[in-house]
Amino acid sequence: MFRSAALDNAAGPDLGTLPTWDLRDLYPGMDSPELKADLVRMEGEAKAFHEAYAGRVASLDGDTLARAVREYERIDEVLSRAMSYAGLVYSGNMADPEIGKFYQSAQERVNGISTHLVFFTLEINRIDEDALQSRVRASKDLAHYASWIRDVRLYREHQLSDELERLLHEKHVVGRAAWNRLFDETIAGLRFPMGGPNGVIKDLTCAEALNKLSDRDPAVRREAGQVVGRVLGDNIRLFALVTNTLAKDKEIEDKWRNYPTPVSARNLSNRVEDEVVEALVAAVKQAYPSLSHRYYTLKARWFGQTHLDYWDRNAPLPDDSDRTIPWAEARDLVLGAYGRFSPELASYGKRFFDNPWIDAPVRPGKAPGAFAHPTVPSAHPYLLVNYQGKTRDVMTLAHELGHGVHQILAGRQGHLMSDTPLTLAETASVFGEMLTFRALLDSETDPKRRKIMLASKVEDMLNTVVRQIAFFDFETRVHTERRDGELTPERLGEIWMGVQTDSLGPALRFDEGYRNYWAYIPHFVHSPFYVYAYAFGDCLVNSLYAVYQESDAGFAKRYLAMLEAGGTLRHKDLLAPFGLDATDPAFWQKGLGVIRGFLDELETAG
Repeated sequence: MFRSAALDNAAGPDLGTLPTWDLRDLYPGMDSPELKADLVRMEGEAKAFHEAYAGRVASLDGDTLARAVREYERIDEVLSRAMSYAGLVYSGNMADPEIGKFYQSAQERVNGISTHLVFFTLEINRIDEDALQSRVRASKDLAHYASWIRDVRLYREHQLSDELERLLHEKHVVGRAAWNRLFDETIAGLRFPMGGPNGVIKDLTCAEALNKLSDRDPAVRREAGQVVGRVLGDNIRLFALVTNTLAKDKEIEDKWRNYPTPVSARNLSNRVEDEVVEALVAAVKQAYPSLSHRYYTLKARWFGQTHLDYWDRNAPLPDDSDRTIPWAEARDLVLGAYGRFSPELASYGKRFFDNPWIDAPVRPGKAPGAFAHPTVPSAHPYLLVNYQGKTRDVMTLAHELGHGVHQILAGRQGHLMSDTPLTLAETASVFGEMLTFRALLDSETDPKRRKIMLASKVEDMLNTVVRQIAFFDFETRVHTERRDGELTPERLGEIWMGVQTDSLGPALRFDEGYRNYWAYIPHFVHSPFYVYAYAFGDCLVNSLYAVYQESDAGFAKRYLAMLEAGGTLRHKDLLAPFGLDATDPAFWQKGLGVIRGFLDELETAG
């Protein structure tokens, strides 16, 4: 899976050598004997685990139950390692049918093996609470898993019979997972024809076309905006079918599991109270006029206009040189910012650059966007970015590296307890972005450059807070309306335009093509209601960074301890050492106030 340096430069000669990941730390290859042997061995061990413990979990004493949990964790980690490998290979080239076949086959095989394990958490949840806690207190080994048991027990009221749970588990690969794959391969296969030098038409990937929306040339931005809308529109019936099917699938399962609202399951998995999410959403929507409406009106004025076309929303400012930032410089900028905060934090980040753990070039078939995948604690995380040399690409690198460092530190909790709820998982990533931005801003003395940097940061924060809450609003409306019947592509476009107009404000001007832009957003398909976690993380980090600025004595040590906790602590316990409380409505206002402060400075700058 390691590519040559010549191929690494495919994204552009000005970027330097772009790294690609080497997945051999997981398995040598798709047909490797090691991968086949692990799956054969885990199938036997999963069956043996079922035979040893099925129907007996409630009768196990504390030490015996702890041994069972350890065995369950070990089997699940090997299966997760196999699926991490398959998923990363697939992300590298979704257009290759052989890779698609491998990925689907791996899903089906792992899913079939793990069916033998489904009973375990179901039976743990049937144990009386007092009896279970008595065993936890009596067994030091079981007490080690107390936080995992606590989180498993959250689902007691929503679990079904063993037979239904096994059925849902087995059908997943031909249900939601199959629709996810259809979406991914469709997006990866789309091409967006745009004019190049000398009028030559070039077919761009989705990531490349979206990147053109921040090009310096207004004609390029306009062409990109219209081409994206047109290509998505040509495929809009398929995207509407995927969206409708998955929304209905979720409604059916939510009804069987007694989740009261479409977002309830996500809140539970995020370990966050409904009222906390409601307070966040209400605070951001109330702030639309003082944040996004205010900023885009200001930006239109900078462009000498009263309105901005949507393809100019992320356009560089008129005085912005918009220079290309080579990969090596981006690496040094991010690691330098991390190191000024904490040499230890930077040392973890440096491992990603010293080893082939990052896949950076844009190429046909590769997953668009960016992500950090933790794999398993016995290995290491991998990062995927589509690096094209923009300032935003540097911030994306800082963001994903924050995830990667968090995942390394949380991995010390072991496989079952390293997973962090999405709301807190976004903390390290957004904090990494903030460190990088602040380092750049503090070193800039030219007023014009500072203005450009502040504007870029405000746009990123609006994309993280306002835009993600607008996405959340879109999902909420879609899932609510879907309960009354299928939504046509036209209706989905109407909902999209409504939330975009509300959130972005009167200074933005849209055309018919923009009605289709909801279709490319993968979170709607893969992780319903994921998006509010970005706003949660941004507001949290704004408050966290304010604490750091007020008194940084011991802050870095407390921060690293927070990341290392993984999924063992809830947000209230994690934030308490910093004097913060997300259940306090004022908490969100403090976070939003940071964005308002940047806007104040921009207005003063003229």
